[in-house]
Amino acid sequence: MLLVCNHILDELHVQRPHPPQACAPPQRSCKCEAKNLGPSSGPNRLRDLCTFCTISLDQEEVYRTKVYEKSVSPFYGEDFYFEIPRPFQCLSFYVYAKSMFQIRDLPIGKVAIRKEDLYKYCGKENWFQLQPVDPHSEVQGKVHLEMKLNELITENGSICQQLVVQIIACQGLPLISGQNCDPYATVTLVGPARWKKTKVKKKTSDPQFDETFHFEVTRSSSYKGRSHFHVEEEDIEKLEIKVELWNNGNLAQDVFLGETRVSVKILRSDNAHKAWYLLQPKGNGTKSKPDDLGSLRLKVTYTEDNVLPSPCYMALRNLMLKSPDVKPISASAAHVLGDICRESVGYDALLPVVRLLLHHNRLLPFLTSVAALELENTQEANTIFRGNSLATRCIDDMMKIVGKSYLTVTLKPVLNEIFESNKTCEIDPVKLKEGDNVEVNKENLQGYVHKVFTSITQSSSSCPPLMCDVFRSLRQLASKRFPADPHVQYSAVSSFIFLRFFAVAVLSPHTFQLRTHHPDPEISRTLTLISKTIQSLGSWGSLSKNKLVRQLLVRRCAEGTKRSVFTFRKEALCVIPVKNILGVEKLEESAFNRKNMFQVIHSEKPLYVQAGNCVETNSWIEVLSQVSRCNPGRLSTFHPSAYVGGSWLCCTETNESTPGCKPCTATLLANIQLDIDCDRETERIFSFFSSSRSRLQKMEDACAGMSVYLGQQEECSAFTIQDPKETFRTIKELGEVLDDLQAHHDSKGALTDEPGTM
Repeated sequence: MLLVCNHILDELHVQRPHPPQACAPPQRSCKCEAKNLGPSSGPNRLRDLCTFCTISLDQEEVYRTKVYEKSVSPFYGEDFYFEIPRPFQCLSFYVYAKSMFQIRDLPIGKVAIRKEDLYKYCGKENWFQLQPVDPHSEVQGKVHLEMKLNELITENGSICQQLVVQIIACQGLPLISGQNCDPYATVTLVGPARWKKTKVKKKTSDPQFDETFHFEVTRSSSYKGRSHFHVEEEDIEKLEIKVELWNNGNLAQDVFLGETRVSVKILRSDNAHKAWYLLQPKGNGTKSKPDDLGSLRLKVTYTEDNVLPSPCYMALRNLMLKSPDVKPISASAAHVLGDICRESVGYDALLPVVRLLLHHNRLLPFLTSVAALELENTQEANTIFRGNSLATRCIDDMMKIVGKSYLTVTLKPVLNEIFESNKTCEIDPVKLKEGDNVEVNKENLQGYVHKVFTSITQSSSSCPPLMCDVFRSLRQLASKRFPADPHVQYSAVSSFIFLRFFAVAVLSPHTFQLRTHHPDPEISRTLTLISKTIQSLGSWGSLSKNKLVRQLLVRRCAEGTKRSVFTFRKEALCVIPVKNILGVEKLEESAFNRKNMFQVIHSEKPLYVQAGNCVETNSWIEVLSQVSRCNPGRLSTFHPSAYVGGSWLCCTETNESTPGCKPCTATLLANIQLDIDCDRETERIFSFFSSSRSRLQKMEDACAGMSVYLGQQEECSAFTIQDPKETFRTIKELGEVLDDLQAHHDSKGALTDEPGTM
């Protein structure tokens, strides 16, 4: 499973300010397998139950695997990748038994990894013992406290010490039943037990309390009566303040949200202390030894980038942006990066390069050059662009970035039909179930394939302009390389559009946000058969003669747009033509006291929508922004809150038609490029170069060696070196730029946000 989280910026997308230093979201990946699930003391150890695994950021579920049937040792084997659009404390994996008769699925156990511990497991496979799912351990968020120790002089002149505790605010409290909680805090002086509580704050995960409580911690020397507090002055440092957060249940039982404990001795050197503290499980997580619930094997990859101010990246960014103009292209900084990182991370290092070049409108000439280089080394027309190379990986990444809305418009309606109708399509005699009719199944499969293929061949008007330009360039290059083959111009394109784009999306629609969850086994088998058929059609030589396919590959996006239907029930609540969308933006939580909301601004009143989680919210905004990016009349400003009670909650303007008070994140010329953080991408490029400096040095040595000039390539067979002098010049320039950027990192250091510190 590949995941991504947000700290200073990871492969989940986060809006970050540009102060002296910021950070980039972390990245994650994991393969998942379980064994011996269920309590060892229970009968049959869940042998007859189906299980699935969910992935949560704190208490918010963001992904789940398919259901694995009747096995106590399932192999889930799914990959997830996302950028985390908010801070988090814990990455958790929950294993559930699918219940056939109960309303809720049965939690078997969980694995929770704190954010600060993720580096320990990065890139390795580890078995984790499942822990019980205890409501008192399911905590998230943090609390802001201030403590003071004051000396008070009483009316008779004696001195009394008083502990002052202020509960300022909380952030990131969990949702309760999918909605914001009604939190309150209790403050207890542990020692001479006494507690006080704040007022309840309604419907918020980020309550602002600003309430102060006073505790007498020593007796007045003249006090003769019985005191509630028998604490001598020298024992003050042994006292402890416990702050608990609760959700007010009204008529139901209150729900524990977390606690933190702070020793009064923290005031030893200073009479005042103010800090954020992460909420902890009840009793700080101490628990008796759990029953054996089984274990979960995970492979987690997590990266986190420290992003410096923009000027620090200018030299490296400019060097990468020159890549399309370097002759030969193998001597460019971008190609050198792919060469030196190929053995360690494959071609993953190319993704930030693709995104950076895309943002600056330099991607098309780079893709054309690397494709031409690959064609020079291709000897047979029928093997064109079939391997995993620098060129194919860059084009793959480009299609995934700019083609998301294209996939949604083209495939989502027919995929929804396949999931809802769920007709059996099995044609393998070995896999047929009792009562299946292979001829009926064959008709079902042919019907689905026809609908999918027709949707693809009629989608030319939705194909993004950049994809059209790249495919046109590939056709020209292929025809020039193999002039005797009239069909190679089509197979060059179909190897991407069918084999690497549509067929993959049909096979795994959940990874392209075309479906929320992994399909069940029967639908998954249907999608596999459809995908294999699409691949066969895409690689069939005579397919290039089909005029519909030719139209798909060469026509540019038409200005007309199709209608998009927002369907949240069996029937649509409303239908909004895409051409009428003027903006898609997030909605402030305070508007309706609900999280994960966004607004679709169109010619009538805005449509307010609540998504399932933060990742889903970003996906909706990204897809809708892309499909409406060329609409005339797109807004440049918007209202981040709602118009309620005769005024806008954000700016208090009373006129409902008043222009927005905040700039739109996507303007009139909205494009995927505008959503790319170039500093973050350049920092990722720097980190890949830094981790492969030894390989970069070997490449430099190979260029400098006489064997290269004499045409003897033994020492540099692992690299593509067409022009040793030009490549050597690029590597030397890279070394200087990387050293300078490393010096900036060393001088700035990494920002930290440690709870419990000033």
